[in-house]
Amino acid sequence: MNLDDIDLRILAELQHDGSLSNVELSRRVHLSPSPCLVRVKALEAAGVIDRYVALVNAHAAGLELNVFISISLKAQSKDALGEFERRIAEHDEVMECYLMTGDSDYLIRVAVADIAALEKFILEQLTSIPGIEKIRSSFALKQVRYKTALPLPTSA
Repeated sequence: MNLDDIDLRILAELQHDGSLSNVELSRRVHLSPSPCLVRVKALEAAGVIDRYVALVNAHAAGLELNVFISISLKAQSKDALGEFERRIAEHDEVMECYLMTGDSDYLIRVAVADIAALEKFILEQLTSIPGIEKIRSSFALKQVRYKTALPLPTSA
């Protein structure tokens, strides 16, 4: 889908506040409500808008630790990678999971309440996934920047 300037403005506004009413969104992007709604529906249908969510403050929800965990697998076969990806997706603590370049290591980010919760996650959940060779953890001491809005082009 080719995105024009109006589409990009719509996306920028919705990335900052997904709860905007169509009337308010149309006002902000200088478009009447009906064509604005048509464009939003087209962006949704094309998969450009994936979903709408509420962003919960992790600390307010009692999730004090952000931990990055590097995981190496014993085997690098398609089946081994697929099984790991399927199993890791089952855990709510896992916020993100990336297959990294190089030795087919994975990098995951988990959100947990405390060290005890991290230990339980690693010992009871992570190590139960077959094929894991190495697990290395790094703690985030401070969140310097966190954003969810993608850097959209300024014009199409």
